[in-house]
Amino acid sequence: MRGVSKPALLSIELTSPQSVNGRRAAFQSLWLLVRMQHAQEAGTGVVRLVDLRGEVSDASTLRMVVSRAFRDFKAWNIEVGWGEDTLREPRFLNAERRSQGPFWLPAVEARRVRVLVEGRAATAAEVASFLGLRARKSQAAAGSPPPDAVHLQDAAFWKQLVASQQAARQGRLMAPVAGMNTGDASAGAQPASALESIRLAGTLAATDFQRALVTLNEAMLWRRLGDNEQARRRLQALKKQRLAHHVAGNDYLGAMECIVAAWCAYTARDLPLAQSLLGGMADDAARGLVLRHHPDVRFEWCNLWALVCRSRALGLSADDKPASAALAEESLRRFGEALAAAFESHSFDAAQHVAANMGMAAWLFDRVGLSDLPALAQHGNADTTRRAVQWIAFSEWLCGHTDGQGRSAWNAIYLMRIARGHCRPEKQPTLAQFRAQKPLDPAAVSKLAGPLADAFDATNWPARWVQVAQARLADHQAGRRRYPGLQHCSLLFEHAWYAAHAGELKAAEQSLALLREALPQLVPSDRAYFTESWNDTLPAELVLEAKPPRRPAARKKIAS
Repeated sequence: MRGVSKPALLSIELTSPQSVNGRRAAFQSLWLLVRMQHAQEAGTGVVRLVDLRGEVSDASTLRMVVSRAFRDFKAWNIEVGWGEDTLREPRFLNAERRSQGPFWLPAVEARRVRVLVEGRAATAAEVASFLGLRARKSQAAAGSPPPDAVHLQDAAFWKQLVASQQAARQGRLMAPVAGMNTGDASAGAQPASALESIRLAGTLAATDFQRALVTLNEAMLWRRLGDNEQARRRLQALKKQRLAHHVAGNDYLGAMECIVAAWCAYTARDLPLAQSLLGGMADDAARGLVLRHHPDVRFEWCNLWALVCRSRALGLSADDKPASAALAEESLRRFGEALAAAFESHSFDAAQHVAANMGMAAWLFDRVGLSDLPALAQHGNADTTRRAVQWIAFSEWLCGHTDGQGRSAWNAIYLMRIARGHCRPEKQPTLAQFRAQKPLDPAAVSKLAGPLADAFDATNWPARWVQVAQARLADHQAGRRRYPGLQHCSLLFEHAWYAAHAGELKAAEQSLALLREALPQLVPSDRAYFTESWNDTLPAELVLEAKPPRRPAARKKIAS
């Protein structure tokens, strides 16, 4: 019986004209193969796109060089892998992602490669000289710092990054805010908006990690501004940065890239995609490790997973109560884990977000008949409205006790919804029927807050809901705050509702006119919410004067 023949050796001649097994070879393909063999022997493992730039190609022709190289590798009968997982078999890899790298040579293939100079085995120094590695080392020795070293200019970068994050916490996302210093940062002032600050940080970034961090923060800002298209563009740029360079903190950046992409899907109300992205991240070996050990990442993941479960639970509540209840339980459990992660990382900003989300989730679940959930029951009696108000009051208290923290519009919006949700209105009521409703007033809500009532100070919480909404809209219009689209639309609708309830129909009409102008920027499901509420819950006399948007066409049900 014949034994299995060993693969033939591959003889690579480095001197010009370069050849493989005695036949002329394309320099770029041969260089890449030798570079991978060197990485295998040196223990670094992979060759990234950045290693090719300037040596065998410029950025504009890299894809062509890689494509030609893999055709040559096939002709030379040698298997080359690509991607971060160097343990996979190259024959099972997705060729569509090949041009992104990084590239590597399996150990069994590396042992076949013989590197020669004029027919004899090349020395390590000769291989390094051929690859240009000696020149790189001499540059480093002459004073060039390694890519992720700390530079003297780093302090300016980090200051600007912090300025951007602080501006985002204060609600100064994109446009300058009235009364804020808009001077030149070099003169000691800070740009007024988070987006301006992060762009300035980009000009100060000195390492691949800092540049990638800027891109990540830009994506997060665009997501918060509701511009999913811009956010996704920045995520694509971040992916290219991570794949082309061996960026420090790559696993963290990859995890956050996944979370922001999931946020974009959630904002677009693509719940299956959002959950798929989050589930894939948890199952990934490297990102799953970051998720377990990095409290900030764990907060983001748990909070968003809980929001997705909340939406799914509410969507199923009418048709599948057991499935809805299971999702609601998971939502509340994940909110609890998110809150724990927020305090683990000492982030009151994160904690206030999840506290408000938890409170609103409890109230919404009660509204759809899920008040008997074990997580909501206490001593056999689920006083869900009180519990919801106290969580939102806790969120507001955290906002007030965090230096430089802007007040959350969501807390006011949630409490105004809870207050009018106490009513059981007729559909399309007359003005008299509408005004006969008795929503909870701010004093009653403050009483429900119990020991957390001090969160509702008189400055930020006037005695009437219409004033609460008006104060926040005035801040937005004057430029003291900039609320993203969904928050702004929610404030406009709440103001219209409470103004109409107070008999101030002209003020209500003005808010509805502004709401009509703002609705097109929202995703269809959010537009539908306001359209339904406008048509069905506002008084007929107001609806007659302020024509609501047309309802979306009802979808035909397909027989199962």
